[in-house]
Amino acid sequence: MARHISSSQTNSSAESTVPSENKAAGISWRPWITVLIVLILGALVFQSLHSLLANVHYRSIVHAVKHTPLSNLLLAMLATAVSYCALAGYDFSSLRYVGAKVKGRTIGLTSFIAYALGNTIGLGVLTGGTVRMRLYTASGVEASQVAQAIAFNATAFGLGMTTFGAIGLLWGAPQVEAMASIPSWLLRAIAVLVLLGVSGFIALCAARRELLLFGRWNLRLPEAGLALRQLVISAVDLSAAAATLWFLLPSGVIDLPTFVAFYAIAMALGVISHVPGGVGVFEAVILLACANHAPTSDIAAALLLYRSIYFFLPLLLATALLAGFEARAGAGAPVARAAVKLSPWLLTALTLVTGTMLLISGVTPATRHAEELLRLHVPLFVVEASHLIGSVAGLAMLFLARGLLHRLDAAWWASLGLTIIAGILALPKGIAVSEFIVLFVLASLLVISRKQFDRKSSLFSQTFEPGWLIAVACVLAACGWILLFAYRDIDFADRMWWQFAFDDYAPRSMRTLMVVAIMALGLGLWQLFRRSAGVAERPGEDELQRAGALISKQAAADACLALMGDKSLLFSTSGNSFIMFAKHNRSWVALSDPVGDQREWSELIWRFIELADSHGGRAAFYKVRPQTLPMYLDAGLRVYKLGEEAYVPLDDFSLQGPRRANLRHGVNRAEREGLSFDIVAVEQLPPLLDELRAVSDAWLAEHDTREKSFSLGGFEDEYILRQPVAVIRRQQQIIAFATLMCPQESRVEAAIDLMRQLPDAPPGTMDFLFAKLMLHFKEQGFQRFGLGMAPMSGMKDHQLGSRWQRFGRMLFLHGGRFYNFRGLRSFKDKFDPVWEARYLVSKGGLAPIFAFTDTAALISGGLKGAIGK
Repeated sequence: MARHISSSQTNSSAESTVPSENKAAGISWRPWITVLIVLILGALVFQSLHSLLANVHYRSIVHAVKHTPLSNLLLAMLATAVSYCALAGYDFSSLRYVGAKVKGRTIGLTSFIAYALGNTIGLGVLTGGTVRMRLYTASGVEASQVAQAIAFNATAFGLGMTTFGAIGLLWGAPQVEAMASIPSWLLRAIAVLVLLGVSGFIALCAARRELLLFGRWNLRLPEAGLALRQLVISAVDLSAAAATLWFLLPSGVIDLPTFVAFYAIAMALGVISHVPGGVGVFEAVILLACANHAPTSDIAAALLLYRSIYFFLPLLLATALLAGFEARAGAGAPVARAAVKLSPWLLTALTLVTGTMLLISGVTPATRHAEELLRLHVPLFVVEASHLIGSVAGLAMLFLARGLLHRLDAAWWASLGLTIIAGILALPKGIAVSEFIVLFVLASLLVISRKQFDRKSSLFSQTFEPGWLIAVACVLAACGWILLFAYRDIDFADRMWWQFAFDDYAPRSMRTLMVVAIMALGLGLWQLFRRSAGVAERPGEDELQRAGALISKQAAADACLALMGDKSLLFSTSGNSFIMFAKHNRSWVALSDPVGDQREWSELIWRFIELADSHGGRAAFYKVRPQTLPMYLDAGLRVYKLGEEAYVPLDDFSLQGPRRANLRHGVNRAEREGLSFDIVAVEQLPPLLDELRAVSDAWLAEHDTREKSFSLGGFEDEYILRQPVAVIRRQQQIIAFATLMCPQESRVEAAIDLMRQLPDAPPGTMDFLFAKLMLHFKEQGFQRFGLGMAPMSGMKDHQLGSRWQRFGRMLFLHGGRFYNFRGLRSFKDKFDPVWEARYLVSKGGLAPIFAFTDTAALISGGLKGAIGK
């Protein structure tokens, strides 16, 4: 969608350990290939714009902007408001489609923020989808439902754009023929076929509720009324958005229905290009469509105003809206709190736009009126210095924006200081009043949102991704093109570098751009060649002892897996919390949520992401609980369901009653067969270690498998001796055992880790073990007993569900060759447990696939073990 386009490293200390093999970061060519494609497209766009604007002068565009009637500007703002109100209809419809109930006020707030952010930036975390996931989950909507709603939005917009592009094409075929050299009868025929297809789809919605696609997927069709209503919403949205630009064009250039067709084509090409915001692509199509009907300078001026009104103004208002939540006392509702957490995202986008504005201002001339005022009241050296400092501030803001995205305190202070300095210098630079106003507003919003930037970290410890550096390079390249365009009548010569006068704007702009480019190049080279930080070792006994003290107070039993010693530990600055993680290839995978003081979890998550980034890796979090998802969403990560984990509430657990009849009979049978249950304390384990190892070896041999690691315990002597063990004996011989994860101080959750039995153990031995353990831990005052995860269970096989969910469902049903997915779920179901979702959290794109396979390799000791047993 051309207007809906979505297409700090922390200092190492003795408190964190990083595996030695993590030092070398691998090279991933995929991001570079993507960037290369975007650069090629960008070069083609610049070339097209250069050709289209060959006879246009910079001052004529400025003149057209200044002389746009106020009434036209107000009409464009009104049309923008109508369009954004209509855009909320997409969210209302999508939530109705997935069956989620959300307050209308929340939908309106979410829709406005999502489109304001996604329209302007639309890359990485700064997309509408991440905003919807953050706010709708805070409203109680399941993450899978939000994903379906996002897919519905995209489909509905595409259908609406296609439909009304076809209507516009049907209306304005002769004008399109003149531009594209395609016969009008063929264009009308295509439009009629498209409209017939849309009509057929609506008829299908009226006739049936589901549609089987490719013999595999059931697509739940929307009601015909909902589909028709969505087309009406699309009509209002597209018409209002097109009208925003149409009102800014000179009167009589083109009729509105025909312009809607061109507008739809321009948006479609902007989507295909993957250029953020469709910048350049959209403009090229509109210039080409209207070039023969009005002066090109007037059309270019209208496009500049359109970008300001439809993109920048809503972003400014959305940021101010969130600042209002921040400033208003009592904004304690979950959605309000979640919305306030989005402030750094919008301020990041606003800072990027403002930095770009300062750089463009530095390569363009001031007005003649401003020049006269400067001659009278400002010394020349002040003008020169203001020009240079303002542009350097703009460059710095492009880099500081990343620190704001990561909520760094230092980035906030630096951004605020530079914004104030640039605002003060905007007047002596060129009486840039509008620039001063934007900078003043940004400074005010930064001050209001101060509480959101509380992460203490050095700006110089940040590591910028290649994509960020290349984006800055693209901005500088665009500034270079603008400089050449603004001074196209100037004969550039070497002596111009040393010309200083009030009206020597070209030399001043050249010097400014050169200084900025050299600074950007230096920073880029420093980033690319800086030495990677990190300590290369696994945790020692001291670290494991510190971790053990924290684990004993932890509610989640799987925190005990840190005691395996096979995972690195990243401690917080205070030492009151930590993340356990391991690395395979470029994936840095943290196991479950952080452990320890929950007030430090958010900061730890950020530190871990930055640590992975600094080594050229991709951060992922495996087996995350639904209660903690907002912290990961705030960090710009995405959520992918892994399966469901079972636990049995122990408050009312009993072997009595019909629900537990089978389990009760199994326990009675085991006792009749002479089985006995016992808990062996840690200090009593050493004499039994050889007997336990014999049981373990026999179990491994019978199942022809190997020891696991990472998220599962393995039979390592040091690990076994750190925890109590439950044993089942028959005639004084141990025939089965299970290591126990049971934080003693918290007494919230207990769980089994490693469980093994002899091949000749009686049937139902493990059922007996589980039942006895649950009764034991109930007596000990624990609240629940964890049965572990059933991978890929609870996945939705829905056409509008994500590909991840559909893949997981297919794996659950047909992946028995690799893992007994359904058998494990059935075994745990016999205990009548409560099921709770577990998630993989990572960046988007292909990152979750790599993270998933690398995690499987960590668990199984390599990909061969993951594919085998």
